[in-house]
Amino acid sequence: MGRLYDGPRPAGPHPFQELRGERHTAVATPGDLLFHLRAEHMDLCFELAQHIAHRLEGHADVVDEVHGFRYFDKRDLLGFVDGTELRIVRENMPFGTVGAGEFGTSFIGYAAHPDVTERMLRNMFLGDPPGAHDRILDFSTAVTGGLFHVPTEDFMEDPPHVRPTENTGSAGATGG
Repeated sequence: MGRLYDGPRPAGPHPFQELRGERHTAVATPGDLLFHLRAEHMDLCFELAQHIAHRLEGHADVVDEVHGFRYFDKRDLLGFVDGTELRIVRENMPFGTVGAGEFGTSFIGYAAHPDVTERMLRNMFLGDPPGAHDRILDFSTAVTGGLFHVPTEDFMEDPPHVRPTENTGSAGATGG
């Protein structure tokens, strides 16, 4: 795993482990960075994404890009309003490309520790009790899955010293 900053690694982050239930699987796909961009207007997300991609050019490759959208009354593509009681820790966002026939719901969960989201996913894919999986999985198939660390606001306001890269002496990130 690459390092951008000096100081101790955050406690808790680890690679996402595939969850294979009787009927459904939460796949684990590789990835080093995730940018979750949200705005009332998609043009703002697009502009920010262009700036991020430009800054990371030569250091990172985009391997997956999903554009979500608000669907009728914040419903998923099946017409279901999901997660309204847990807005602080999860969000489902419809996405799709009509011409490719590819569409679905992107699920993202935030928590102070990965155990919270992993427990939610175990309940969805494996069931509690076992076999009692989330019914949305009967209509959709997970094709990506990952676990990412999100720095706190305090960290972002006052990050530790930036570790220089070996070649240039400037800030850089590596993956692994």
